Amino acid sequence: MMAFARVLFAILVIMAPGLVIAGPAEEANAVIDRWSATYSANDRDALVKLYTPDAILLGTTSPIVSKGTEGLQKYFEALPGSGRKNVITERYTIVLNDDAVVGTGLYTFSRAAENDTPRPSRFTMLVVRREGKWMIAHHHSSPRAETRQ
Repeated sequence: MMAFARVLFAILVIMAPGLVIAGPAEEANAVIDRWSATYSANDRDALVKLYTPDAILLGTTSPIVSKGTEGLQKYFEALPGSGRKNVITERYTIVLNDDAVVGTGLYTFSRAAENDTPRPSRFTMLVVRREGKWMIAHHHSSPRAETRQ
């Protein structure tokens, strides 16, 4: 048994340099990437699960603030089967602490019903770790201005 433990330890030591340990920035960006992929898959229920139960969304196409799981479900109710897509084109990350990261940047929406006409937008997401799970606590999205003001 001792020989096996030594061999296992040696293997772990040899492999250690190749191990990648994700930090807060990588974890938060993975959530943002999942958000984009899930939105593009038109999976409302999976998308809402990426948010904290008390999340706040200032949606691109909404005049109101969407709050909590129920508000998010209502905001995204037209998503299933809609053919909507999202592509992140530019991103910046600010680590606030080990449990909170701001991801911000530019993305483009398109809708099959609109011949996939690009709708350039900008976003900011506060991604937090709660009980070991990274989730979106705040999300603001708005159309991108066509010209600089």
